[in-house]
Amino acid sequence: MSRKFDVIIVGAGASGLTAGIQAARQGAQVLILEHMDKAGKKILATGNGKCNFTNKKQGIAYYNGKNPAFVLPALRQFGFKETLCFFEELGIYPKEKRGGYYYPASGQASSMVEVLLMECKRLKVRIAYQVGIREIRRQQEGFSFHTKQGIFQSTCCILATGGKSAKKTGSDGSGIPYIIKFGHKLTDIVPALVQLQGKQSFLKEIAGIRAEGSIEIYIDHKKVAEDFGELQLTEFGISGIPAFQVSRHAAYGVLQGKSVYALLNFLPELSQIETEALLKRRFTLHGDNKTATQAMIGIFPQKLNNVLLQEAQISLHKPAVSCSQPELETLANLAQSFRVDVIGTKGFDNAQVSAGGVDTEEINPVTLESRLVPGLYFAGEVIDIDGLCGGYNLQWAWSSGFVAGNAAASCQSWKWRKE
Repeated sequence: MSRKFDVIIVGAGASGLTAGIQAARQGAQVLILEHMDKAGKKILATGNGKCNFTNKKQGIAYYNGKNPAFVLPALRQFGFKETLCFFEELGIYPKEKRGGYYYPASGQASSMVEVLLMECKRLKVRIAYQVGIREIRRQQEGFSFHTKQGIFQSTCCILATGGKSAKKTGSDGSGIPYIIKFGHKLTDIVPALVQLQGKQSFLKEIAGIRAEGSIEIYIDHKKVAEDFGELQLTEFGISGIPAFQVSRHAAYGVLQGKSVYALLNFLPELSQIETEALLKRRFTLHGDNKTATQAMIGIFPQKLNNVLLQEAQISLHKPAVSCSQPELETLANLAQSFRVDVIGTKGFDNAQVSAGGVDTEEINPVTLESRLVPGLYFAGEVIDIDGLCGGYNLQWAWSSGFVAGNAAASCQSWKWRKE
């Protein structure tokens, strides 16, 4: 195998494969270096193996980072419509679900990986697996990659090494040393789209409960994020998509040593006054010959009813009609502002993505080229951009991979192309 290429990409994930395909389509000779034994392992785990690969709703409201607007130039070049066309051409028949979520009609994430690899093969994009990179050097004529398999050279380099989430898939932070050596700054990296760990002992009593509701995250008593949907209560804390959506904010708060707590609303469709009226009817008007816990039957799962009463300091066996107005007001407040102190997350191994990465101030948003090192490009999760659940992180991978691959192929000088 030739050891001189126009573009070398580090990482054969979603962004790396897309970058390789686009660069090759522009005529570049491309090599992808991957330290795992297979490509696209993280793609296989997305959407519970079904791969929610994009979403019809797009915009900066669906992305996070120090500067969420950084995504816009890439999305303009390769957004939702371009993504659908790209994968349809490769053989994926897109299927829309839940008003804008797109999956391959096969229902298999493996289909996405297979069509990407087939296109790489057609374009003669070479992929070297289980490559241990010892060092990447910037030289006058380009880059040299010192690996266990020898030295490779290229005019341009694209770092698509992922973040620190899901280590088993290869996204293990291994690209960070190269980035730092090139002089780039990284914003703090934390787990995102991950379960929250709570402090209170009552969590073990309500483990297993699923309930529609809302979650608000407070940092030093200031609300910073909220979401709505099915909350899943566990023995360690809070799970479910709403918890995932706000987890990055909680993770940063904990990292900074601030007070972080979640307020859960189990009756978001009612106002505080309406909730108090509901409880008053159950306890006062229809509470004859019922205990407090019996008066709560039918509102929430029984385990949650009992914990709410205990936290309100109402005996489970207290006659319902004898509960005072202040007690019912406290109970109503708990039902709509149930506090769980957050002490952390379930960590990078359980996170779908990581938040943080290469500081976007040091990257050209139109080309994704480094502002510090000419010929160096970034793509995917390694950049300080993370999306919400719903296909946004994969959309960023496709978009950033396309842009970086296109720019690297268009701007490099082809010095080492073989005649």
